Amino acid sequence: MKFKAVYLMIVLALVATLMAGCASAQTATPATSSGNEGQSAKPATSNEEYIYVSCMGNLEFFNAHKYGWKWAGEVLGVKTSYVGPAEYDLNAMVAAFDQAIAKKPAGIVVFAVEPVLEPVINKAVDAGIPVVTILGDLPNSKRLAFVGSRQFDLGYVGGKKLAEALGGKGKVAILSIPGVQMFDEREQGYRAAFSEYPGIEVVQVGDTKADTVTAISVAKDILQRHPDLAAFVGTDSTGGIGAATAVKEAGKVGQVKTVAMDRNSDVLQAIQDGILTGTVAQDDAAMAYWALLVLYNYNHHQAPLTVDNAKAGVRTGPTIVYMSVNYIDKSNLQYFLDANKLYVP
Repeated sequence: MKFKAVYLMIVLALVATLMAGCASAQTATPATSSGNEGQSAKPATSNEEYIYVSCMGNLEFFNAHKYGWKWAGEVLGVKTSYVGPAEYDLNAMVAAFDQAIAKKPAGIVVFAVEPVLEPVINKAVDAGIPVVTILGDLPNSKRLAFVGSRQFDLGYVGGKKLAEALGGKGKVAILSIPGVQMFDEREQGYRAAFSEYPGIEVVQVGDTKADTVTAISVAKDILQRHPDLAAFVGTDSTGGIGAATAVKEAGKVGQVKTVAMDRNSDVLQAIQDGILTGTVAQDDAAMAYWALLVLYNYNHHQAPLTVDNAKAGVRTGPTIVYMSVNYIDKSNLQYFLDANKLYVP
């Protein structure tokens, strides 16, 4: 019995010693490092700022971008700001870009609408600020990457949907902004889709000049020139709504189909009213998120292509991120209408 008692006391003492050792191991600070101490430490980014530079901020189209940009900042834990003129004023946009550079942000996203922006993009990069282009691209600049739609795909998806609605035959007019690369590429996409249907003929291309009033006038003129017109397509929202208005005033709703571009509320309402057949939607809110994500990962999560990417003069990560293309008609319309309400500043 005495032996058993002594044995029990020894066992209890050993257990107590082991428990004390475990507790001290959990609370003690290691005196040595394995060399991986930086891998688990996250950078403090709450004061890190990223700036979106744009123009035409008064257009409803950019509401989703503004929303997505703000949401992206909240998701990644960084500051975001949106700057630029409300109108299509490239001089004011360049000035806003210069002001953004002066703030020395962690990165800039820019709506690369015209080549006039190339020098200021290069200026930012030379100052050590990475730049991502969005919506439009300027690949000859020093931009880090482009995030946006493949413009050809926007037209191709719209063309296929319209061809299906027409049963593969009919005369079609394209309302576009000729001479501007992104819209020319959308037109090419439409033409490629139509080329798959021998019964479809493009009879005219009208220049809307990105103005709804002009688009309405041009669409009315086309209807007069081609009374047997079967459909319009618009490479931007003004073309779509201009065609819809002209068709309505001509009393040809249902007779002349129209596929628009983008998801502005007036475009969606026209679909709901049966004036527009459908519209092609860019992945706008997510586009802003992915643009910020490219910059954030460039700053914080570059894969080790070399032992020191910066000193080696190499970059990692995507140079082009193409976003999804979606089509809106009455089957999914309400979801987009509700989102537009969510995006209102």
